Amino acid sequence: MSFGTAEYQGRIRKTKQRMADKGIEVLLISDPANMNYLTGYDAWSFYVHQMLIVIEDEDQPIWVGRVMDANGAKITTWLYHDNIIPYPEFYVQSQTHHPMDFVAEILSQIGQDRRSIGVEMENYYFTAKCYERLQKGLPNARFQDATLLVNWVRIVKSDTEIMYMKRAARFSEKAMAAGIDMIEEGVRECDVAARILEVQVSGTKEHGGDYPAIMPLLPTGERTAAPHLTWTDKRYKKGESVTLEIAGCYKRYHSPLARTVFIGTPDADLQHLAEVTTEGLNECLAMIKPGIYLEEVCAMWTKTIARYGFEKEARIGYAVGLNYPPDWGEHTASIRMGDRTILEPNMAFHMIPAMWFDHSGFEVSETFRVTETGCETLANMPRGLFAKSHLIGYQGGA
Repeated sequence: MSFGTAEYQGRIRKTKQRMADKGIEVLLISDPANMNYLTGYDAWSFYVHQMLIVIEDEDQPIWVGRVMDANGAKITTWLYHDNIIPYPEFYVQSQTHHPMDFVAEILSQIGQDRRSIGVEMENYYFTAKCYERLQKGLPNARFQDATLLVNWVRIVKSDTEIMYMKRAARFSEKAMAAGIDMIEEGVRECDVAARILEVQVSGTKEHGGDYPAIMPLLPTGERTAAPHLTWTDKRYKKGESVTLEIAGCYKRYHSPLARTVFIGTPDADLQHLAEVTTEGLNECLAMIKPGIYLEEVCAMWTKTIARYGFEKEARIGYAVGLNYPPDWGEHTASIRMGDRTILEPNMAFHMIPAMWFDHSGFEVSETFRVTETGCETLANMPRGLFAKSHLIGYQGGA
């Protein structure tokens, strides 16, 4: 397990308090990050239906999943083996049987079929069919939306979680440096991606890396106008820019990092955009401290770039940490206007105040944690534009 049993039990207690506040007696968790957070369960099994059942008056949750994944639950969690209940193989991707039928049957057998049941309605892993079959199998239950209930428990990290994110940041530094070093005229995009992935997984001499929740994002040239493109098999050309958004991952904890590279000598417009964007990021980091609202950080960004005639509508960051594909964000607080989340020590965010236009873009980002007096960035790498003609502010390696 990634943590001691006492830490998992503390997380269960906090979750049950939130359940009580919302009048939820039974919580059904399908988000693999929330499963991991409460039990340690860690497997690439989220492509089939699985469920963690938290009951208000039971000490341990119940894990329900595919029969071939039950041993994985026994290996990676702190749960008693009796609390690991596998469903037979004929439930897998069947037109006639559904795993939620099995979950409903279990809840009925243990006398939980007439209770208030919370489900994660807004979740990649909980489908309309899941909800339909649970309702059919538990006609006397009272269902309510429990989306993000556990996610909000996760938003303030323990010191151990922060330590894992700092280890992930070392991987981010190494992978980013490797990618930047390799980007040159004539090199294939896919080969740079392969090098980044190699470093992300190999990690450092002390600690190995995990697979990140998002593949390396590496748009090039005009494709930098679209931030969520990956790579192609084309070769880099002189006069192109490349944006890199990657993350190191350690025990499922992420530390994302974004930078921009130009192959050759950048023009004055791109250099100016890089300077303005980096200044905005720096101003935001300088004013972060416990007790302020997240929207105040966004207001600082907006004010800074407005001095140069720029504006940006999208959010500039989000809570980050533990997650599985397809996203490393935690889906709770965002750095944007209207978000009145009050910053507390050991909250962690990925701030990416990037700028995208019709035919180009510039990215720079930092993952930071809130400290007792301000904030600290987890990675250590120069900001601004990396020009491969003379390596502005960059000495290579990490």
